[in-house]
Amino acid sequence: MESIHVGAIAVVDVSGRLRAHLGDPDLVTFLRSTAKPIQALALVESGAADAFEFGPREIAITCGSHSGSDTHAEVVRTMLARIGLDETALRCGVHRPADKLTALRLEAAGVGPTPARHNCSGKHTGMLAQAIHRQLSIADYLDPRHPVQQMILRNIAEMTGLEPGAVVVGVDGCSAPTFAVPLRAAALAFARLVDPVGLSPERQAACRRIVEAMQTHPDMVGGEASFDTRVMQALPGRLISKGGAEGYLGLGILPDALFPGSPALGVAMKIADGDSARARGPASVGLLRQLGLLQDSIPPDLLPFATLPVLNNRETRVGEVRSVLELKWDLPTLPTNQEVGSNQR
Repeated sequence: MESIHVGAIAVVDVSGRLRAHLGDPDLVTFLRSTAKPIQALALVESGAADAFEFGPREIAITCGSHSGSDTHAEVVRTMLARIGLDETALRCGVHRPADKLTALRLEAAGVGPTPARHNCSGKHTGMLAQAIHRQLSIADYLDPRHPVQQMILRNIAEMTGLEPGAVVVGVDGCSAPTFAVPLRAAALAFARLVDPVGLSPERQAACRRIVEAMQTHPDMVGGEASFDTRVMQALPGRLISKGGAEGYLGLGILPDALFPGSPALGVAMKIADGDSARARGPASVGLLRQLGLLQDSIPPDLLPFATLPVLNNRETRVGEVRSVLELKWDLPTLPTNQEVGSNQR
């Protein structure tokens, strides 16, 4: 029996030119949590990050979908304390921590999850910090009409090269606004994030702080078992990665990451059936191979994502999920994988 997961990918440079694609690069779909690094720009540009002395670790967790570990919850609670609030101010709701050991320990102790352990609590804390810093209301900080959310929407539009009215706004699982744009527009936002050439000096500085924070503290972006965390640890200084619900992935590949002089690239990928648990890992590793970021061997930290076993009801392995994707190169100016391998730094 064979099961196929399909999807679409767009790869663009900072000018917005489509370098490669798979499927429909103009597919309009919600970024979900993949938007977080772009949403975090408002935290930096508003002055709130500096006002409350948020360093790279704190900025990274506002960009992340953390796993709810004790360390993650403590970082969030410390940030909330700095702005004079506690986790009751968070409107993200609660869910079981993604970190399995943490979840089992809390359940054994009869302790339920709290908002600080929600994977979006860092983002929400950043939004609250902006509201406090700008002397705005906090009870409605998630309302799309709130000035904090309006600033975030403008930033999403600017980074994706769209007019604000062209960005479709919905409600995410954490109750914050979420955004749907064409894949190539989302990819452009990630390309600009890692290479903000031509943007305002303030935007360039904010982009660099976001990228530095994610690369310096990848553990705050996800967690020990997160693809985002592991890929940034396995390929340090070469990319940023942020996944989203329903099979979404955004990558920002830094200049010179593929070979000396290679351009910055932004990548957006969507698995059509939204199967993040089974399809996104193998597809992501396959995508990294296609882009030339992985050569003959896969780093040990990424092996669990490369292929996933298919088990029957008796836990017998009956197959595996693996990537067969092949990008179509629209601007074949990048070298082949073999050429990258001989020139890679």
